[in-house]
Amino acid sequence: MESTHIDRHAGSIALVTGGSRGIGAGIVRRLASDGVSVAFTYSSSEDKALQLVNEIESTGGSALAIKADSASADEVRLAVTKAVSHFGPLDIFVSNAGILTRGSIGDLSLEDLDRMLAINVRAVVVGIQAAAATMNDGGRIITIGSVVAVRTGFPGSSIYSMTKAAIVGLVRGVAIDLAPRAITVNNIQPGPIATDMNPADGPHVDMLHTLIPLRRYGKDAEVASLVSYLTTKDAAFITGASLTVDGGYSA
Repeated sequence: MESTHIDRHAGSIALVTGGSRGIGAGIVRRLASDGVSVAFTYSSSEDKALQLVNEIESTGGSALAIKADSASADEVRLAVTKAVSHFGPLDIFVSNAGILTRGSIGDLSLEDLDRMLAINVRAVVVGIQAAAATMNDGGRIITIGSVVAVRTGFPGSSIYSMTKAAIVGLVRGVAIDLAPRAITVNNIQPGPIATDMNPADGPHVDMLHTLIPLRRYGKDAEVASLVSYLTTKDAAFITGASLTVDGGYSA
């Protein structure tokens, strides 16, 4: 008999950074529905975080919301400690938290540069370090990058593109570092995804649809389904990869 998703994830423990809304919340929901106990961080959306915990617990799942600013290395490390203290050693770590501050290269401030580097790059490194130190062998580490690492597409996104391209290289190297422990490390690169911050009926939707061969935005559940697959034994031979979920935008 073929195993269900819950069978393949039963008893697993995950931490997702930036999990209170958007793609992160979609990942939290999917992992919880797979039978994973999920801790997730949030920075400012406390109401959304608590609503998500209640939603998951109302269906018999287990979730923990942890307030943590990914710009702080100490808070990222503490989030891992809290997740492990509450649920036990991690099997899955998903580094999803990220920010985009638009601006032409001539107008970008050092403050904006430093914050994007801190959240989009340093926090990923720190999170992986802390998670791997407490992770069971055979665990799964997944970063949520962006298709802008492949195709920037629009002016004002140069630094954001740089930070997401950095994750591509990081994942390749970390995959080699952690291979002796059978921990896989992969990067998912979403294209335009419909979220509350990027609604499917937003002002630029018609223009963006012309750039996407499938002529629609993606759904957070479609990104989450790839996360779910990469955490299974079926994906045990995939590591160091960057996989796009973009409807053909980068094709």
